[in-house]
Amino acid sequence: MSQTTNSTLNQLMVVDDDAPFRRQLVRAMERRGFVVISAESFAEAEVLSGQSDINYAIVDIRLDDKNGLDLVPILRDHHPDIKIVVLTGYGNITSAVNAIKVGAVDYLAKPADPDDIFAALKTEGDNKPVPPEDPMSADRVKWEHIQRVYELCDRNVSETARRLKMHRRTLQRILAKRSPQ
Repeated sequence: MSQTTNSTLNQLMVVDDDAPFRRQLVRAMERRGFVVISAESFAEAEVLSGQSDINYAIVDIRLDDKNGLDLVPILRDHHPDIKIVVLTGYGNITSAVNAIKVGAVDYLAKPADPDDIFAALKTEGDNKPVPPEDPMSADRVKWEHIQRVYELCDRNVSETARRLKMHRRTLQRILAKRSPQ
């Protein structure tokens, strides 16, 4: 198979409004053989989808301008055989079910490991990817979520505590500790 044909079979769109995370994910997926285009908003992704021949997509559920789940059917309309993985920093069962219902092949919580994303994208048929050998502990996932909300609140402890519905001093103690393994 020629390089051109191979690269057209590995066209990937990454849609995430978190610029550092998006750049990191683009680099990780390029190292795994994808030709990657990226979008920072729903509107940009919608335009690029109509202009590009993509086979795979990674879509964040929370975008600044719209819900990423609303993008999944649009991508499917433009590219019927596309495989879409939905990512979110605010995971819950309802949105996971909705992601699968609208056409995503998998739903992963941020910060998702690039190997897990790659495995979800490359899974064939109804096969599910193998569970990770060394997944993050529940304490680590909780810590990552707290750190993300803290950053989104511009490192304001009081606002973060309010949004997480926890006492400010409890949050300060958590933030002062090292990350769990």
